[in-house]
Amino acid sequence: MKNLLTLLIGVMGLLLVTTVNAQEAWDLQKCFDYAIENNLQIKRQVLNTQYYQNQVSQAKSDKLPNLNAQVGNDFSFGRSLTYDNTYDNINSTGLSGGVSTNLPLFSGMTLTNTVKQRELDLLATIQDLQKTKDDIMLSIAAEYLQILFAEEVLLVDSANIEVTKQQLDRSRQLVNAGSLAKGAMLEIEAQLAREELQLVNDQNSLQLAYLNLYQFLDLPMAESFKIEKPTLPDIKANLTMMNALDVFSNAINVRPEIKAAQLRVESAMKQLEIAKGSGMPSLSFGGNLYDNYNNKYFDLNGERIGFGEQFKNNYRASVGLTLTIPIFNRFQVKNGIANSQIQISDYQYQLQMARNVLRKDIELVYTNALAALNRYLSTQKAVTSMKEAFRYTEEKFNVGMINSVEYNQSKNNLATAQSDLIQAKYEYIFRAKILDFYNGVPITL
Repeated sequence: MKNLLTLLIGVMGLLLVTTVNAQEAWDLQKCFDYAIENNLQIKRQVLNTQYYQNQVSQAKSDKLPNLNAQVGNDFSFGRSLTYDNTYDNINSTGLSGGVSTNLPLFSGMTLTNTVKQRELDLLATIQDLQKTKDDIMLSIAAEYLQILFAEEVLLVDSANIEVTKQQLDRSRQLVNAGSLAKGAMLEIEAQLAREELQLVNDQNSLQLAYLNLYQFLDLPMAESFKIEKPTLPDIKANLTMMNALDVFSNAINVRPEIKAAQLRVESAMKQLEIAKGSGMPSLSFGGNLYDNYNNKYFDLNGERIGFGEQFKNNYRASVGLTLTIPIFNRFQVKNGIANSQIQISDYQYQLQMARNVLRKDIELVYTNALAALNRYLSTQKAVTSMKEAFRYTEEKFNVGMINSVEYNQSKNNLATAQSDLIQAKYEYIFRAKILDFYNGVPITL
């Protein structure tokens, strides 16, 4: 079993070293940049933003005059209207054409309010895009820190194995000299096997942590990378954190999900103004040009009238103003106003819900960060004490004052405390980064 574990460790270590040497190192910012450029959620949200940009453009264009041309060709059989405005039994071919335009002059401010509403919708969608980016960056930071945690655990495993190997060599010498029972040496060998197995498990955890990051980035294993290890901030006993209430007070002014919810409330209010405006009179300007040709039009002398002459004689134009006064439209205006008021209330509830979710998230992150900080400081003291206790236990074991079971127990206690210290350290760093992020500070390591 021991030889098998040693072989596995050697193979995995060789693969790990070979992979590290062959792969590019990515820092956290490079992971962010890759995700923002390639993540499909972000790409879909960008498309959504482009759609609302088109909506704004169309709302502005609706204020412009339109221009349309019409061309028609018809065949008439039987009694038809002749050039002298009488009817005769003839078959004829007619060609007609025209150009028309219409310009809205006043429509109850519906066009202006529609532009403002579409602009608010666009701004809300931009905030949605930023929220998507923020969520992805937080998830990437979590995976990145998980890798750093797993790598640091491996360093502790390696250090523990090295100490156990040294102790095993010393025990083997004492057994050969007859100063130590062979059973004690076997206990140390068993301890080494357990630690080597733990190293294999932790190496697997590191590989899984990398796999999670690759898959979150939608990056194939063939294009994998190794992360750069940053210089992490020191955690001190006198460290203070901004309380949850202050973070929340700042977050409601900077967080994109809150801004998006506020913009949608404003958009719903513009929709109410549009609904009210649809019940007001509207005024528009219109103009038309028209001409036609018929192949069976003849003059008084019985000669066919040509296309050019008909085009000149039949030409006519018109301009005018149209005032539309809504009187009764099946209660559409009334129900539109009522529905707009309902929509405003709904978006106000959504805004309050977004604020509540944000407050609860900040309170939870703050509580977890504070707990992780306290756990780190307590465990730090425990590790210091256990290191000293293990040193003393090792000295007693070397002179035969205690057995190998007590020695191994002391060593295991130290290893557990070191693992707890690393876990508390990275949990605090991550929670603190989230608090900073809510406070408008970009995530950096």
